[in-house]
Amino acid sequence: MWVPWFAIAVTVAAFALIQFRRSVPLDFVFLAAILAVTLAGILTPEDAVRGFANPAVITIASLFAITAGLKVCGLLDWIGNKLLGDVTTEFGALWRLALVLVSSSAFLLNTALVAMMAPIVTKWCRSNDVSPSRLLIPVSYFVILGGVCTLIGTSTTLVVNARLQQAHQEEKLALAQLNQASDGTDERSTKSAEDILRQEEKIESLRPLGMWELGKVGVPIALVGGLVLFFLGPRLLPNQRSRVGSLGEQRREYLVEMVVDPECQLIGKSIQDAQLRNLKGLFLIEIGRKDQVISPVRPEEPIQSGDRLAFTGQLDTIVELEQIDGLRHVQETPNLKGNNSLRHLSEVVLSPSSPVVGQRVRESDFRARYNAAIIAVHRNGDLLPNKIGDIVLHAGDTLLLQTYSTFTKRFRNSRDFYLVSSFGEYTDPRAKKKRPIAATILFVMLAWLVIGNVFPQVGANLTSPAIISLVAVVCLLGTRCLRVDQARNAIDVQLFVTIACALGLGLALERSGAAAMIANLILQQVHHPLMLLLLVYLLTMLLTEMITNNAVAALMLPIGINLAILGGHNPRPFIIAICMAASLAFLTPIGYQTNLMVMGPGGYRPSDFFKVGLPVSLASAATAIFVIPIFWPF
Repeated sequence: MWVPWFAIAVTVAAFALIQFRRSVPLDFVFLAAILAVTLAGILTPEDAVRGFANPAVITIASLFAITAGLKVCGLLDWIGNKLLGDVTTEFGALWRLALVLVSSSAFLLNTALVAMMAPIVTKWCRSNDVSPSRLLIPVSYFVILGGVCTLIGTSTTLVVNARLQQAHQEEKLALAQLNQASDGTDERSTKSAEDILRQEEKIESLRPLGMWELGKVGVPIALVGGLVLFFLGPRLLPNQRSRVGSLGEQRREYLVEMVVDPECQLIGKSIQDAQLRNLKGLFLIEIGRKDQVISPVRPEEPIQSGDRLAFTGQLDTIVELEQIDGLRHVQETPNLKGNNSLRHLSEVVLSPSSPVVGQRVRESDFRARYNAAIIAVHRNGDLLPNKIGDIVLHAGDTLLLQTYSTFTKRFRNSRDFYLVSSFGEYTDPRAKKKRPIAATILFVMLAWLVIGNVFPQVGANLTSPAIISLVAVVCLLGTRCLRVDQARNAIDVQLFVTIACALGLGLALERSGAAAMIANLILQQVHHPLMLLLLVYLLTMLLTEMITNNAVAALMLPIGINLAILGGHNPRPFIIAICMAASLAFLTPIGYQTNLMVMGPGGYRPSDFFKVGLPVSLASAATAIFVIPIFWPF
């Protein structure tokens, strides 16, 4: 009797650790959890590692590499630039983004689309005097809405499909055993015939998802959610112009520290005479001098060698500050100093899988890792009061980096952070020649997936999404649209390990009897199938907002299936509800990776996501609960 409780305890402990100790790596938590249930004998070693060879996990990894190839060739950037090229108004940009992102995200990974669009939208906003906060949440939400329209639109549906494929094979094996045992007396044969019929119905309900099956509910959700966002979003979205007060601009403020070198020409001059009060959009808030802090700073205060000048201001104004001889950033690397023709400023957003998350700047070894210096950090729309070196880095932080001009070329596809903008952006001159090849490979891959879904009888070796996506990766490598090292770097190892282990943990809930026990407890309180469907949807949605979508989908699936079977209902509507609820996270920045990606560039606070996302989330949930029983009856 202790086995199901142990599986539940391990799962709850993993979720609690993720929720309350966000500095602990996600993959480490799930790896520890899968080892715990294996050592307890709930899973065999083969079952524990089966997720790493799962076709869905291979497909997700391949799609990351494919998207990297499209970015390296400049195809995604070219499409993105064309998207907003002739638009001049916020309304026009929102309309264009809605049409293109919802449709394209049905076939491309959401994170890649947002990583491509964030810098393009930010650049357009600066050119057209529009706050990025007016468009970046819609970018994330439109991509999320489009991702639920097809099987390959988001990794979450692929994770659910992977578990379905495994369950489908197990139930077919059970049916074969029933057929073998069906010979005997007439009474026994009658009972066996009933068992076989129920087993066949179960197998049908647990069949893998088709390429377009989710579109029956995904398209209505995308339409309703998109319309709600389009008409209510402009009223609810923040306008960062009101937050920067006296600076009078919509752009993010940064806290930057500069050191006065002994050869600086400003030594001996007052702050007023050095014209450090005349830089537009920049304010000197304090001077650090040995053990003394001078704040507020008087205009007549003389500048001394070794002074640490703390400024608050905007990115493009900080570029002007760099031009003053003898001033250097506190975190500046020695080999970056002095050669302005090679130095550039870049903005990046830290991803959850970055190795520096949870570390202080001075302990992160950032300069050695990336040959770049962190000179400012921006979080949740607020300036950080700490000294740069003392700041503990969080996922979603926007970093202002001083880099070489080749930084963009080297790290534009890095999984450690997402590039937001760069002064002196790198453009590969050979990219244009590779775009037609990359576009052709993408088109053939999508067509192959569609044909394989329509004609599954051809055979799994020709219709498997994992095989098709791997063929596309090999073609990109063979045509030199993508290098091997770029393909390796594009694969998010943390996500790969998390999904593989979450699939194993979901299997542990099933094998231990924990999923059935939880389902029985729920059935004692709720009986109506529509209420059960609503409960499963809301529970999945809330867990996704607090933890992570892929893990929640893998763990909720066995509970939902058991709930349906024990209640005498068709499991299919519950499976579809879990797919939708785990893929539609609008209320928090941590619920979905794309929300976290736009949080820093948009200068958003967590409350902004809740305010804008609540009506979209409610509209999506209502649409799902209404539509799902129509196409998948109980």
